[in-house]
Amino acid sequence: MAAVPLRNFDDFLVRRRSLNLRLNLSSEFPLRSIRMEISDNCTPLSANNESRGALVVFEGLDRSGKTSQCGRLVSYLEGLGHSVELWRFPDRTTSVGQLISAYLTNKSQLDDHTIHLLFSANRWEKRSMMETKLKAGTTLIVDRYSYSGVAFSTAKGLDFEWCKAPEIGLIAPDLVVYLDITPEKAAERGGYGGERYEQLEFQRKVSQHYKLRKDSSWKIVDACQPLDDVEKQVKEIVLQHIIACQKGKILSSLWSC
Repeated sequence: MAAVPLRNFDDFLVRRRSLNLRLNLSSEFPLRSIRMEISDNCTPLSANNESRGALVVFEGLDRSGKTSQCGRLVSYLEGLGHSVELWRFPDRTTSVGQLISAYLTNKSQLDDHTIHLLFSANRWEKRSMMETKLKAGTTLIVDRYSYSGVAFSTAKGLDFEWCKAPEIGLIAPDLVVYLDITPEKAAERGGYGGERYEQLEFQRKVSQHYKLRKDSSWKIVDACQPLDDVEKQVKEIVLQHIIACQKGKILSSLWSC
């Protein structure tokens, strides 16, 4: 069953309601069967040997240095002549993103399930454009992605499988750079506490849940090092993956198998 890209938020809600019906079936329909139904699409999104851009995602706690390192990396890659763009999630410029922004800045209140689905919908809003850019040879450096959505929501107590489900079918990163820092060190950095999730105890929980989400695409970088040392390590890691994608590494879907 091929994954169908979502064209708008209404499509997302229709799919979300359909998924809820399946997840709420009685025990005579095992969860294992439901997982097979929603995740049996292992079809690659690109052909082997098809040169393309790389999808590089930065993850980590708030104030771990993601934004700084993303900016530095983009400037470096542009200097080498690569076609590259910097993306951020949530993308607060979209209609869904504006709802998220109001929530994060404590201007609105939303149920935990609702805000999780909004974060996911915000990523789906950009999914088609993301695939187009990557296949055209543009490398995307992305500040936060699906791993953030799942780690933050499960830290609130939401079920992992429920949180992961609406992310299935998004494009899988070629590389996840996880900037590792203790919550206490992050809290010492400037601007901490300006948004809803920047609370030390909550960030401790997020840190624990991030570690549970690690997979083979992750590279962990010590974010307590000086900025220049972190930048040097990041450059080396990312260039290897860009070259692999230029040589035809297959583009695939996130959590689809």
